[in-house]
Amino acid sequence: MRKVQIVKRKVKITSIGLTALMLLSACGRGDISPTSPNGWEQLVYFFARAIRWLSFGGLTGLGIILFTIIIRALLMPLYNMQMKSGQQMQDLQPELKALQAKYPGKDTDSRMKLAEESQALYKKYGVNPYASMWPLLVQMPVMIALYQALIRVPFLRTGTFLWVELSQADPYYVLPVLAAVFTFLSSWLTNKAAKEKNFVMTAMTYVMPVFIFFVGFRLASGVVLYWTVSNAFQVFQILLLNNPFKIIAERVRVENEEKERQAKIRRAKKKAKKRRK
Repeated sequence: MRKVQIVKRKVKITSIGLTALMLLSACGRGDISPTSPNGWEQLVYFFARAIRWLSFGGLTGLGIILFTIIIRALLMPLYNMQMKSGQQMQDLQPELKALQAKYPGKDTDSRMKLAEESQALYKKYGVNPYASMWPLLVQMPVMIALYQALIRVPFLRTGTFLWVELSQADPYYVLPVLAAVFTFLSSWLTNKAAKEKNFVMTAMTYVMPVFIFFVGFRLASGVVLYWTVSNAFQVFQILLLNNPFKIIAERVRVENEEKERQAKIRRAKKKAKKRRK
């Protein structure tokens, strides 16, 4: 099913990004300065300067929080597109299933015809099946650049936030727990209004928070703080722009109106039948 394939791609892309983040923790530990010649390092230093500029009163943790909120606000159109694309894909499932039933074969010809008609269906309704993955691809370099800024830019190494040293792992695991909780909530809310749920969607809802929780043990607390604030912002954004409870209520309202309309038609037919008698 197309929905399952897209969710699998999301899991794969996220896993690749997290793996890359872990690999970067073991390399590239040299200091970054304004004179670093590498373009990537200049981006990392720009992020560090932005965090320092936002660290009012010298509070680096506050700088990371404000930086994260600004980034997420700038990415909001992309995330809104992601959520709308996901809803549109869910609405297309009956027609996609019909196409899959029409071309059940595993041969090349059947697969090509299924792909062609699926693409025609997406074009008809103006749906981009890959739109939901763009925010993940945009966020990955942001996460990596932030992580590099926290461990490679000297003036951020001494930053603190409440009980944690931002360049070190949280010794009490509070931030990994919060990151996992908000990751779960964002996934759960995203899938709450889905008309059809499957194993992959359920697995992503529960497995990814656990994965992030354990990965967060080894990451710099500044990155986990970024994750926590980012996912908390996403929960707020979902409730604001794509509230599943409102979607479900609206769906129930439309279904009830359709049932009432059908009931009126049946009553009208019965009355007409009685008149003829």
